[in-house]
Parts: sequence; C-alpha cells; structure tokens
Amino acid sequence: MSDNLTLAFIGLGVMGGPMTGHLARAGHTLRAYNRSPDRAAHWQEQWSKEGLSTATFPTPADAARDADVVFVCVGNDEDVAEVVLGTDGALGTMSEGALLVDHTTTSAAMGRQLGGACAKSGVGFVDAPVSGGQAGAENGQLAVMCGGSEEAVERARPIMDAYAKAIVHVGPVGAGQTAKMANQMCIAGILGGLSEAIRLAQGAGLDIEKTYEAISGGAAQSWQMDNRWATMTGDEFDFGFAIDWMRKDLGYALDEAKRLGLSSPITALVDQFYADVQAAGGNRLDTSALVSRLPKASNS
Repeated sequence: MSDNLTLAFIGLGVMGGPMTGHLARAGHTLRAYNRSPDRAAHWQEQWSKEGLSTATFPTPADAARDADVVFVCVGNDEDVAEVVLGTDGALGTMSEGALLVDHTTTSAAMGRQLGGACAKSGVGFVDAPVSGGQAGAENGQLAVMCGGSEEAVERARPIMDAYAKAIVHVGPVGAGQTAKMANQMCIAGILGGLSEAIRLAQGAGLDIEKTYEAISGGAAQSWQMDNRWATMTGDEFDFGFAIDWMRKDLGYALDEAKRLGLSSPITALVDQFYADVQAAGGNRLDTSALVSRLPKASNS
C-alpha cells in the first residue's frame, strides 16, 4: 500500500478520536463518521486547526466509499453490526480489494461474522481490538491484537503503526478478539487482588507509599499497581476505562469460555463484584473502583 491513503474511521470516541489524529498526522486523508453529530463536528474542528486532511460524513456508507482502509471503533457487537452490516453500513460501499479493520472489542463470533461478510464482498478483514486505554490512544502507545490472514494483517500494520507500540498477529479471524478477552480476564484478576491488598495495608496502618515502594519492585509488580495504586488508595476513580465497558468485555470472555467448555471462576467472581459497584452507581467509574466494594477497616 502507498504511504498516503484515503482512510475511513467509524467511531470518534475517547479511543477513535485520538487514533484518527495520529493517522492524519501520518499523512493520510481521513473520512469519518460518528453517531453523535456534535462529536463529529468537534473532531473535525480539532484536527482542522492542525491543518490535517479530515472530513465527516452523514453515514458509515458515505464515509467508507472509495476508502482504501476502513477502521471501526465503536461500543459492542450490536454497534458494529449496525455501522458495518446495516442498511447504511460501511461494507455496502467498500470497494473490492479494500480492507476493514475492526478495533472494537467484540465477541469472537462477531469477528468471524464480519470476516465472512467481508470475504463475500472481496474485502480484507482484521479483527484488531486494542489495549492501553485512552492514554494509550492519545500517546500512540496502544497494543493491538490481530486476527486475520497474514496478508490482511501486514497490509494494516504500517498504518496502525501511527498509534501502536505493539502489533501482534495472534491467529485467524476471531483470534484477536479472543486474545483481548484473555487480556481483560488478566486485568480483572489483578485488580481483584490489588483491591484486597490495598485494604489489608490500610487496615494494618501501613504507610501506603512505602508499601507500594516495597512490593512494586518484586513479583507483585503490574501495570495496574504502577498506575492505579495511588488513585485507588486516594479513592479517585473518575477517569479511565469504565466498569460498564469492562463488564461487557468480561461477558464476552465468559461466553467464549463456556463455548469452549472451560471454567473461569475468578473472572465470574470479579464480574459479579463489578455488578455490585454498578448497583452502587459506579457504572462509569474506572475499573480500579473495584476497591470501593470492599469496606475499609474501622481503624484505617
């Protein structure tokens, strides 16, 4: 593929918005669609101030017409089906030989459905969920887990380099989504243990900063510990990756595990803990708000 391409991007949220900026700065022409017109207008205004080549369109089909590659980054299976396969969906106007890259975290079944639909239309497809959150999108430091043919992934790779620090081809169509499920299961389990550890340290009256210093340099160290210890101990959760979205992702993971005949008791337990936080009104709080479910010791 040439260096300067016409790209369509469907979904300009906290992830898609920054990702498009990196693509435009790389010299590509961006054609975008977002279900909220106000967000789309703000997006175009933001990047136009930098002199970047961007335009918004009224439907996914209009945005995707004549695009070399179409990227999708929306909410869930139903959203993807609407913007790709619906009446005004992107696939209906994509040219034969074009490429569709789905960055949404969906079920593996949706990834396979999209792959089949694209194959019938002569369009390449990569299911490519990302990890790294809003900060990763803004800083161009996302990790991308790719499912699809080697050819399709290699076509997408140099374009995704604009916002990714790591791009790994993990297997055929649907494998990217399954890898993302594993990613979310790991995060959920780590946050469950980290929450209990914080409450133990607080209940014992330990110096919280010294405790972090003592344990973060050993085997307990994790991204969650390094980036969430201070905010979790300070009861700060109004940022980051929302619990609503984590529960959606864990639901896909639990469904896929069940389909494979596997048991995932830790994931199921933490998912229910998140349901408790939702019931207390924490739907949009960061996933680290899991600690708020656990009461503090009376002496802490």
